[in-house]
Amino acid sequence: MMITTYFYGILIFLSFFMSVYSYFFDKDMFIFSGIFAWIAFLFFFQTLQKKRLLIFLLISSFICLIISFYNSFKINFYDIFIVNQYLITLLIGVSFLRLISIPKNDNLKGSLNGIKSFIKTYFGVHLFASIINLSALILVADKMYKRGYLTNTQIILLTRSFANDAYWSPFFVAFGTAVVYMPNLDTSIILVNGFFLATFGFLITYYEVKNDKKNNIKDFEGYPLNLNTLALPFILAFLVLVTHYLSPDTKVIVLIALFSFVLTLLILTIRSGFKNCFLEIKKNIFFDLPNMRAEISLFLVAGIFGVALSSILVGLNLELPFEKFDWIIASILLAIFIILGFIGIHPLITIAIIGNLLNEVNHTLLAVTFLMAWSIVISTSPFSGLILTIVSRYNLDIKNIFRLNIFYILKIYVLNVIFLFILSKYLNIFLT
Repeated sequence: MMITTYFYGILIFLSFFMSVYSYFFDKDMFIFSGIFAWIAFLFFFQTLQKKRLLIFLLISSFICLIISFYNSFKINFYDIFIVNQYLITLLIGVSFLRLISIPKNDNLKGSLNGIKSFIKTYFGVHLFASIINLSALILVADKMYKRGYLTNTQIILLTRSFANDAYWSPFFVAFGTAVVYMPNLDTSIILVNGFFLATFGFLITYYEVKNDKKNNIKDFEGYPLNLNTLALPFILAFLVLVTHYLSPDTKVIVLIALFSFVLTLLILTIRSGFKNCFLEIKKNIFFDLPNMRAEISLFLVAGIFGVALSSILVGLNLELPFEKFDWIIASILLAIFIILGFIGIHPLITIAIIGNLLNEVNHTLLAVTFLMAWSIVISTSPFSGLILTIVSRYNLDIKNIFRLNIFYILKIYVLNVIFLFILSKYLNIFLT
C-alpha cells in the first residue's frame, strides 16, 4: 500500500514538473503533464471515498462526447487532457509551502480575549490562509478546539476570514480557475476589487459580532499569528508581482506555482541543509501529494465535463439570452451560482461550463463574478469542502453554521451586486 502511495505521489509531481518545464522550455511537452495527471487518476480512482459525483460527471461527459461525435460537432480532444492542468499545477506548487509556513507551537501567541483578539485572529487566518489555504484554518481551529467546543463567534471568524481570500488571493484555487477560463482578465482590477470586497466583508462580520448580544465579544478567545508567520504571503506576492511586471506575458498562475516550490527549496536548504531539504521534499511528494487526489480528481473530471458539454452547446449555435454581459446579467449569474452551490454543485463545475460558453464576454467582469460565487458558496454551502471539513473535524452542527451565515449571505450578495455595478460602469459595460 505504501509503495502504491509513493507511485501516486511521483506521478502527481511529474505532472507538476512537466507543466512548469513545458511552459518555459518546450510547449509541445505540455500534453505530458496532463497525461501524468490522468494516469495518476486512473490508478488512485479506486481509493477515493466519495466517487458518486465523479462517476456521474464521467458518464455525462462520455454521453456528451458521443452526441458531439454523432452530430459532427467539433471536439477539442487536446483540452480534455490539459484544460485544468494549470490549476492542478497551482494546487501542487502551493502545497509545498506547508513545509516552510506551518509554525511551531511556540510561534503561536497565547490566546487573547476581546475584540482586539478577534481582529488580530481574523486577519491572521485571512492572510495565512491566502497562501496555504485550508491548512492555515485547521491550524488555528485546532488551537481553539483544544480549549473546548468552537463558539459561534469562532465559527463565524474561521469560515468568513477563509472564504474572503477567494476574492483576491492569487494563491487560491479560485483565482487560478478564473485565470484559466478567463485568460484576458485584468489582474490589477481583480486584486483591487477583491481587496475592497474582502475589507467590506470583514466590516460586515465585525459589526455583526460586535452587536451580537447572545455571544459577548468580550469573551472571545482567539489565537493571533505573529508577523514572522505572515511574512511569507508578502514575500511570494512581491516575487510574483515583480516578475510579472518584468515579463507581462508570463502566466501568473505558473509564476505562483514555480515560486512556491523554489522558495520552499531555498528556505528549507538555509534552515536545515541540503540533505534535510531533500528528505522533506521527498516526504511531501510521497505522502502529502497523494492526499490531494480528491481535489485533483475533481479538477480533471470537471474539466473534461466542461469541454464535452460545451462542444454540444457550441455545436448547436445557441444564442445567449442577453445582448451584452453587464452587471445585471452578472448578478443573476451570481445568484444561480449560489443556488447551484447549495444543492451540491461545486463552483468549479459551473465555471467549467460557463467559462467555455461565455468566453467572448468581458473576462474581467465574469472572472469577478466567478470569485464572488466561489467565496459565498465555500463559506456557507453544506456541501463545500470547508464546511464539511470543520463539521466532521470539530463535531459541529451544520444547521447551526447555516443559521449563523444565512443573513450574511444576503448582505454579502447585495454588496457584491453593488461592486458588479461599479465595475460594469468602470469598464463601460451597460445595456443600451
